[in-house]
Amino acid sequence: MCDTDDPTRKHQQPIRQRRSFLKLAATSTFGLGATVTVEKLIAASGAIKTPALPENILTPDAALERLMAGNKRYIAGQSTPMDFNLQSASLIKGQNPYACILSCSDSRVSPEFCFDEQLGDLFVARVAGNYLTTDFVATLEYAAAILHTPLIMVLGHESCGAIKAAINASDNNEQFPGHIQTMSSALAPAVRAAERISMFMSGDRYYNVVKMNVILNARELKKQTPILSKLVTEKRLLVVGGIYSLETGIVELVA
Repeated sequence: MCDTDDPTRKHQQPIRQRRSFLKLAATSTFGLGATVTVEKLIAASGAIKTPALPENILTPDAALERLMAGNKRYIAGQSTPMDFNLQSASLIKGQNPYACILSCSDSRVSPEFCFDEQLGDLFVARVAGNYLTTDFVATLEYAAAILHTPLIMVLGHESCGAIKAAINASDNNEQFPGHIQTMSSALAPAVRAAERISMFMSGDRYYNVVKMNVILNARELKKQTPILSKLVTEKRLLVVGGIYSLETGIVELVA
């Protein structure tokens, strides 16, 4: 009987595939991660070799310069109109965004708009309060290691509701329903940090907590092992922090 008719062999192939996947997962940076290099992770990912957007291959400093130039166009009312038909064809087979944004989910803050960028340019992770969790670290690791994105910006904004909740929880021991309490607890370090250095910071307390939250999360991102810290040390990744003004649209670099 030929091999293709052997019912045992019919079941071996999917088993082998599952074993290969589990072996990769167990040794990846999301598993034990001790012996896997960034380069091996990239090779195992199957990432495309030809970039979808060649113009997005930038040094970290050039990526930041481009991002901030886009914000200047935005506040000047000179944003480039979105053309889906023009952009979509080159992005069907892959992506290579030049910047990652860890942004608040606030509906008044849209990174693609405030940096005047198109489809495929920004890799955006959003959560109320723009703070780090394991899932967000993994998301940004994917962008930096697999998509070769050279820049991460933690983007906070004025009048952040999540920050306000954290301040109320700290000042008045206010308790929130559902999982909202988890969010306010995660932002508590920024409230305490702003309080400790209040004498050295200009501006009101609310803004200072927003600022400290951006600074603390940018600092934490730079230290995340094994991927992000290595890329930062090798100067292949730049991590910065900014605050978006609801009034002016300006993004101020604070970290």
